[in-house]
Amino acid sequence: MRVLISGGAGYIGSTVASACMDAGIEPVILDSLVTGREEFAEGRRFYRGDISDGTLIDTIFRENPDIGAVVHCAALIVVPDSVADPVGYYRANVTKSLEFTDHLLRNGCRRMIFSSSASIYQTGDDFTVDEDSPLDPQSPYARTKAVCEGMFADISATQPIKILSLRYFNPVGADPQMRTGLQLRRPSHALGKMIEAHEYGTPFQITGTDYPTRDGSGIRDYIHVWDLALAHVAALERFDDLGGTAVINLGTGEGTTVRELVDAFNRVADRPIEVVETQRRPGDAAGAYTRSDRAKRLLGWEAGFTVEQGIGHSLQWASIRDSRLT
Repeated sequence: MRVLISGGAGYIGSTVASACMDAGIEPVILDSLVTGREEFAEGRRFYRGDISDGTLIDTIFRENPDIGAVVHCAALIVVPDSVADPVGYYRANVTKSLEFTDHLLRNGCRRMIFSSSASIYQTGDDFTVDEDSPLDPQSPYARTKAVCEGMFADISATQPIKILSLRYFNPVGADPQMRTGLQLRRPSHALGKMIEAHEYGTPFQITGTDYPTRDGSGIRDYIHVWDLALAHVAALERFDDLGGTAVINLGTGEGTTVRELVDAFNRVADRPIEVVETQRRPGDAAGAYTRSDRAKRLLGWEAGFTVEQGIGHSLQWASIRDSRLT
């Protein structure tokens, strides 16, 4: 079977593509390279272009008639950027996703896995959520994911396509074989900023220390990107057996605060980083972690890597990134 991966030259999409290849599923990559890297598509069937380009989508399906499913990873994902440019984020993440789905329907695609986000949840008193928890996205980025989920539910209710939303928590790490990793030199998430602080000898900023968590810093469910990729393979293999399931959380089930992440980083890194405290960034939220076992029950999947292993793989990738990406 072949699977079309939109955004397949990005961090998560390229890792999903590697996991598919290891499982005997041939990935077909579609990426505009706005944020993705062409190096991540080397040795893979690759189409450069936009998901809203209907002519290109028609060409992909004509040249690959055995595509059995789509993994839709293409999106803009930086929370502060979404606050500064909500129009751009709604256009890229919602409008183009709608057009993409229309093109898939026209080409007879019947299965899609959507890269959603746990950022759409309303944080509970204990910071845990499951798939039935109320939603309350706190940023334009998060709202684009919630809007897409609602849009896809309406489409799949009457159209001949089934759409499964996988709600990611917070990916860290890299492909353990170092085929791919974070393409950005200066990523905006906490671990990326820690690695930047480590490289340049500058303090790491804890953005927000007044959250109602156990130590005042935000809390997240840090899931290794390879575990995330393996969950997609399991979802592809079991897609037709999922019945009416539309949403599955992908997380470790453990919450780690930013301060705890710093402590874990300093246990793994060859030298510790210093910390300074500052205000919250626009769109930031306290965070959450999953309490659901739906992924284990339905996909036979659960996270296998620790936070420390994710940090170690992230540091290993950062040390070779510039030699891999020209």
